[in-house]
Amino acid sequence: MSAQYNQLIMQGMTPVQAENQVKVMYGFIPDEPVGEQFINYIWGLLHFDFGQSISYEGIGVSHIILTAAPWTLILVFTGLIASFLIGVLAGVISAIKRSSPSGTVLTVSGSLLHGVPQFVMGLLLAYLFTALWPILPFGAPYDSSIDPGFNWPFISSLMSHAVLPVVTYALSSYGGWLLTMKSSVITVLGDDFILASEIRGLKSSTIVGYIAHNAILPLFTLFTLSIGFMFGGSVFIENIFDYPGLGNLLLKSIDTRDYPLMSGAFLLITIAVIVANIITDFLYTFVDPRIRR
Repeated sequence: MSAQYNQLIMQGMTPVQAENQVKVMYGFIPDEPVGEQFINYIWGLLHFDFGQSISYEGIGVSHIILTAAPWTLILVFTGLIASFLIGVLAGVISAIKRSSPSGTVLTVSGSLLHGVPQFVMGLLLAYLFTALWPILPFGAPYDSSIDPGFNWPFISSLMSHAVLPVVTYALSSYGGWLLTMKSSVITVLGDDFILASEIRGLKSSTIVGYIAHNAILPLFTLFTLSIGFMFGGSVFIENIFDYPGLGNLLLKSIDTRDYPLMSGAFLLITIAVIVANIITDFLYTFVDPRIRR
């Protein structure tokens, strides 16, 4: 704040003008008592007022975050759902058929993809499908020559531009879900109720359903927490594909030292994770009725 104040003075503002400008930017006067600053800050938060952005002059942090949030939801939530469903299914198959070639192939694929960083995956897919085989668009969330609106050209442009970032996120997360689910299934396979089901002559599909239901319980907590962290965006993926989401916004705010925007983004992530934890506690009793006993 002092640096911003001195910079405004050097730009020709009077001390009073610079002080008022800093107050607008940060939401409080720097030379006020700390207790009063904190009260004013909390009062602003209760009214969803995070102050004014420094890098986006004249625009409130709340408006910037709300503008970027839908792009992150489209990108990360779609990739999260896809990777979770595919990873869980592949984990069940790789655990049940762990001695077969198909199970080995699935396990190896999960291990390899789990070890590849997101930015490497993004750059590799971008090179393959935009440079080597130019079949998908690269950069920006949609074609700038198309007028945004509820029309098919704009929707199809959104979908085609989202393919690479969504696939990048899904492939980067797929390996973790597969390996975790496989480990959980193998643990469940040793339970007594599996042996009892086989002795009673239940169908294989029924037994697999029992196995999957019990094995997915630990992943349920991880999944709901991932939804909370989703609001942090995927910094590397959004940066590579120039997606104007929360992750890219957070990275730019760090580069420009936009502290109000930075603190607003971190606060949103914190609130989302806390809410996800609370929702998980409530929903877990419905997913696993044994907890209510």
